[in-house]
Formats: sequence, C-alpha cells, structure tokens
Amino acid sequence: VQLQASGGGLVQAGGSLRLSCATSGVIFTVDVLGWYRRVPGKQRELITYIASDGSTNYDNSVKGRFTISRDNTKNTMYLQMDSLKPEDTGVYYCYANTDTGGYWGQGTLVTVSS
Repeated sequence: VQLQASGGGLVQAGGSLRLSCATSGVIFTVDVLGWYRRVPGKQRELITYIASDGSTNYDNSVKGRFTISRDNTKNTMYLQMDSLKPEDTGVYYCYANTDTGGYWGQGTLVTVSS
C-alpha cells in the first residue's frame, strides 16, 4: 500500500487549495480514508474521513469549509479546502485504514497567510 499526497502551498486567508492523495493497494469501497493535519505546537489530528460506503465525517474546525472526496477510477482521494484561515496552516497527511493495517502518505505543507 502506498499513498502520496500533493497540492499544498501558500495561499492567502479566504483562499482555496485542493489536496490530492494518489494511492495504490487501497480498496476504496472497503477501506477508510482520511486526512490528518499537524499544526505548529500540536499533535497530528484527524480532520476528516470517508468511509467505505462513501459517508463522510468532519472535525468541527473544518466543517462547512473542507470537503473530502474520492475518485474510485483514479484511486485518488481529495481534500477541497475553502475559506482557508491562518490557523489551518500545517502539514497535511493522507491516511488509509486497511485490513492489513494503517498507512500514511508523506505530508504536504499548507501555509495560509493573513
């Protein structure tokens, strides 16, 4: 199983970014996929996930602003981030929970300037 995150960068507050997580060895209709982030001074935290049936869940800090999705044909998961705030600055990681264990992608840095 491999995951590779991309799409981070520098954006002004109020702007948008879309992160991608390309995967191999992940079965989207079986496994749970999610996005974590680590902001400065805090531990890595789960901000959203998408279950095997396509249902989604969001942390209150991102609810209404971020959208998780997946494309089963491309084996890719996405995180659309809108109305970004400076406190969203951090390293974002994609994660897959499979029947063989949990797997992480490398982080991608998101910086939101005020």
